[in-house]
Amino acid sequence: MKLEIEDWLPKSVILLRHYDRHKFVSDLIAGVTVGLVALPLAMAFAIASGVPPQAGLYCAIVTGFLISALGGSKTQIGGPTGAFVVVVAGIIAKHGIDGLFMCTMMAGVLLVLLGVTGMGAMVKYFPRPVVVGFTNGIAILIASTQIRDFFGLKMDHVPGDFFHRMVAFARAWNTFSMPATAVSIFSIAVMIFCLKYAKKIPGAILVTFGAAAAVILFHMNLETIGTRFGGIPKGLPTIVVPKFHYDVFRQLLSSAFTVAMLGAIESLMSAVVSDRMSNDKHNPNVELIGQGVANILSPLFGGLPATGAIARTATNVRSGAKTPVAGMIHALTLLAIILFAAPLVKSVPLAALASILMIVAYNMGDW
Repeated sequence: MKLEIEDWLPKSVILLRHYDRHKFVSDLIAGVTVGLVALPLAMAFAIASGVPPQAGLYCAIVTGFLISALGGSKTQIGGPTGAFVVVVAGIIAKHGIDGLFMCTMMAGVLLVLLGVTGMGAMVKYFPRPVVVGFTNGIAILIASTQIRDFFGLKMDHVPGDFFHRMVAFARAWNTFSMPATAVSIFSIAVMIFCLKYAKKIPGAILVTFGAAAAVILFHMNLETIGTRFGGIPKGLPTIVVPKFHYDVFRQLLSSAFTVAMLGAIESLMSAVVSDRMSNDKHNPNVELIGQGVANILSPLFGGLPATGAIARTATNVRSGAKTPVAGMIHALTLLAIILFAAPLVKSVPLAALASILMIVAYNMGDW
């Protein structure tokens, strides 16, 4: 009976039995580090999905905390990821933001059912060519959505499908901004340098705060989070229950299944990466239950769908994380930024965020 109970306990409950001050210090350093890394990524994924940047931050806070607290992995970091960008943008274009929230909650319920019924172990049987083809396709689409901000093109509307989008970019090519392009190229160079020669320095953090400082000090004429979105609202998000409509519910079933399966595959792939780096073994069914609960609650705070984030998970492990407490601290770090430093974020140029997503797109593909 004891073994059966252990099989359904979150990893946080199991590991906190032997928690001490040394582990907390390691988790604190790792949590703050990965929280700072998650800041530009969460905003960039939200903007690429067609929603305000705070939606990505709310998602990272709520789901990041819950996935660590309730999941079955020791060092998994949850939050918005690049894999959802194209799916989310498509749902919003067809059903609006309420449709996205409804779809996310439906996907959360499906993930909980997958975990409760023991289907977590079955996800590993998905053919690798299908997973590789899907992620590479998503990577190309993500990169294509960032061309406007990367080059500072003047466009009122960006088409939703790939081919019309590329045609629109070609027509607007003569409007490109030299300052925006320079910031983008310099940002790419800085991140590549950090990846190759200074791996302990998170390039995304350096680019985000460095570009924001450049905008403030040199009064650069660049489009920023403040000029396009009015900045990040200071304070906690309000809880709003999405409106459910039966007709929309039926239309969203296929999208909810896509979000659930994509979330399950990516979260378990990320958990495997975490296992290899931290010499641990995750519980796939408990992990899916944690992911499901997080996705059910994320829309209540205006958040996006979430799953395990491989790059942030790897950063968490490399930074010395010992338990899921690091993931909870990462969420609290983002919460502290929203509460006390939200006005500073408005100066971050969109060209820098586009550069970060270009690197993310390249890294997520299996070329």
